[in-house]
Amino acid sequence: MASRAGPRATGSDGSDFQHREKVAGHYKMSASLKNEIKKLIYAHLIIWMLIAAQMCVSHLKLVSKDLVAMPYQWEYPYLLSLVPSLFGLFSFPRNNISYLVISMISTGLFSIGPLIYGTLEMFPMAQQLYRHGKAYRFIFGFSAISVMYLVMVVAVQVHGWQIYYSKKLLDSWFTNTQEKKKK
Repeated sequence: MASRAGPRATGSDGSDFQHREKVAGHYKMSASLKNEIKKLIYAHLIIWMLIAAQMCVSHLKLVSKDLVAMPYQWEYPYLLSLVPSLFGLFSFPRNNISYLVISMISTGLFSIGPLIYGTLEMFPMAQQLYRHGKAYRFIFGFSAISVMYLVMVVAVQVHGWQIYYSKKLLDSWFTNTQEKKKK
């Protein structure tokens, strides 16, 4: 090692780094995937809060129906999509495989499912809007169909990436578990 005051210690030519311990690849991958999934969960939380705010404002009649439209039917079951995200967060501290699997399955059921139903529910109104230019529901002056389809596109991407990264994280954890069993 070099010092400020003098020459390098004898016998250390810089090639003595190979004996040092390194972090295994699946641990690095696990940490980075957890970080990515947390970012996606926070993005999902923002989407969830926007939908919940729209529902609260419209049901409590805080503003007129002309400003914020009544929610569509798919928005009610979508509110349950917060539960899978919580299971995902609870699985991280101790690498709990069961919670992560529950999170993945219920994300498909409570997040992707209502979004697919919402696409089908709003399709006739979207056709009417784009063929005839008539919209009957508005959110702050914009067509509610356009706004909600935009929200749905973002939500599908967030949930799709969340499931993808969760699957990769699950594979990483299984690799870790299999290596422990071999020893």
